[in-house]
Amino acid sequence: MGTYLPAFKAYDIRGVVPDELNPDLAYRIGRALADQLSDAQKICVGYDIRLSGPELSKSLSDGLRDAGVHVVDLGMVGTEMVYFATAHHNLDGGVMITASHNPPQYNGMKMVRNQSRPISSDTGLNEIEKRAFEQKWERTGKGSHSELDVYQGFIDHLLSIVNPADIKPLRVLLDAGNGAVGVALEKLLPRLSLNVEKRRFEPDGTFPNGVPNPILEESRAGAEAIMKKGGFDFCVAWDGDYDRCFFIDESGRFIEGYYIVGLLSQAILTANPSQTIIYDPRLTWNTLDIVNKLGGKAVICKSGHAFIKEKMRAEDAVYGGEMSAHHYFKDHWYCDSGLIPFLLVVRLVSQSGRSLGSLVDEMIQNYPCSGEVNSHVENVADAIAKVESAYANQPGIKIDKLDGLSVESDKWRFNLRGSNTEPVIRLNVESKGDRALMEQITAEVKGMYS
Repeated sequence: MGTYLPAFKAYDIRGVVPDELNPDLAYRIGRALADQLSDAQKICVGYDIRLSGPELSKSLSDGLRDAGVHVVDLGMVGTEMVYFATAHHNLDGGVMITASHNPPQYNGMKMVRNQSRPISSDTGLNEIEKRAFEQKWERTGKGSHSELDVYQGFIDHLLSIVNPADIKPLRVLLDAGNGAVGVALEKLLPRLSLNVEKRRFEPDGTFPNGVPNPILEESRAGAEAIMKKGGFDFCVAWDGDYDRCFFIDESGRFIEGYYIVGLLSQAILTANPSQTIIYDPRLTWNTLDIVNKLGGKAVICKSGHAFIKEKMRAEDAVYGGEMSAHHYFKDHWYCDSGLIPFLLVVRLVSQSGRSLGSLVDEMIQNYPCSGEVNSHVENVADAIAKVESAYANQPGIKIDKLDGLSVESDKWRFNLRGSNTEPVIRLNVESKGDRALMEQITAEVKGMYS
């Protein structure tokens, strides 16, 4: 994880351009990826709206071709479209050039193998880093190049999962945040009977209205203000490469990703009882309650896309959800998507005849949560150890370390974990129907390290 090259992280590559990621390194990554996937013949490459994307894509592609690989150029797409193209077209791998919700000076790469299986630190990314650093190439050749417009096939794929006939002409506000999703939505919306108001649909890698990351209050404030005036059924906002989507209800209330996991689990299990749902340890009680009531099987998994995808395959799970707004689907090769949840929620509101707010009200009331509380600390391990020692010997307390530190009583629980990339500690707290208690525990835990 960044042993040789700082842009290499646990799950992907991400760094400041050109200091940590530049065309020279992109070329070497192409050569290294080809060596790592030694039998790979065809690999697709796509990029999001960041200004450095096309140049990095060309250099990466040059590296792949100099190793004898045929490069399928997807052009500007979303991350989930690279997953689609790799699996649907039976390619040997795929690379998405994106830094997701990072500031504009960043870029990065997400890589997959055949059938869109993730390449992370424990499945080849560390080896790719070492190869790119050492530059001792094993494969040489002169690979070819082709361009492929996957938008139409991708839209057909989405609408094979959610039938447009099930969607009513709801009035929705869609906020693309000047990211890449506006292009995909322009292709998708003519196939749907929605009454849409478009906001910030123009792709712009300078991010004139700030980085699209709706989990940040300032990123979604404009959309919330519009929603509070009334007149819409709900709002959907996406991050830059649209592998995450976020919902604001008809009253302008932002809905935590945790409750969307519950909502999608409920919708999927109502239609397909006894299926397996994967969930992460940060916030759990609402998901467990819903899955158990509907006769499904809930399986916990460490946070992170590589872990979730692996666990979903192992359990043959139909859906996996993280409270961070990553939603994974068996019908999408166990990968995450930001457009499938949008379509599922549109269908759910259409068919239920209920507002989005009313569909999640009971969940929010039963299991109030803090949302993710992020704090900069000098030493993440020390901070977690301090909190653990404070609760370790208290009666009736359960402690679990599957992913960071989870502490649970009969009335409240919390998860505390460090960031993979910076000295930040992330706290999530929930209670059983007691918002004041949840807020009390949040302040109590945060006070131990901040």
